[in-house]
Amino acid sequence: MRFPSPLHHGSLLKRYKRFLCDVSLDDGQILTAHCPNPGAMTGLQDPGAAVCLSVSDNPKRKLPYGLELVTAEGGWVGINAAFANRIVEEALQEKKIPECASYDHIRPEVRYGQKSRVDFLLESSDSQQPACYLEVKNVHLKRQQGLAEFPDSVTARGARHLEDLAAMVQAGHRAILFYLVQRMDCERFSIAKDIDPHYASTFEHALKHGVETMCYDCDVSPEGIRLRRRLEIL
Repeated sequence: MRFPSPLHHGSLLKRYKRFLCDVSLDDGQILTAHCPNPGAMTGLQDPGAAVCLSVSDNPKRKLPYGLELVTAEGGWVGINAAFANRIVEEALQEKKIPECASYDHIRPEVRYGQKSRVDFLLESSDSQQPACYLEVKNVHLKRQQGLAEFPDSVTARGARHLEDLAAMVQAGHRAILFYLVQRMDCERFSIAKDIDPHYASTFEHALKHGVETMCYDCDVSPEGIRLRRRLEIL
């Protein structure tokens, strides 16, 4: 996934009200930008951090600038949660995920489960191959060296998705929980049990009922973000 136009560089002044941040651009301009991430963004909102912003020409947007990348420990981190599905869909189309390469059809946002929508329903022309329900979770939390974690805040919605995926397996389908790490400095992944114990227990329940899990990181730069490699899940 390439950014459609060059990003603007600056430094973070502060993030507030979850979806707002003040930024000082390299040319000296100070502005308020949209922060497209509802999570805690632990370690990614320190004042002075280098950032990259996109700008929209949509006249209906109240804030034309949007925060896209933040530096942490010297590397870029993608914070736009909406990009996770786009990155994974591109990888699925290009057959970059070997575990899903046998599927011919990719359907986004399909209704299923308890009033949910699965991110992708993968189907094959081979009638013997079960359909695959694939749910994507954006990851950027890092508290220990080399370890990515999810979630970074309590997520009742995330726990419900795990329950829905487990139900799909019991109905004879395949189900995958796909964790996408939008940073390059991690080799392993783990569930943040201390942040959301309920999600952690639901995760274990889903695994016992046949839900598959996989985690990939990304190559992140101001030019774009692409799927890179599979990480170990602890």
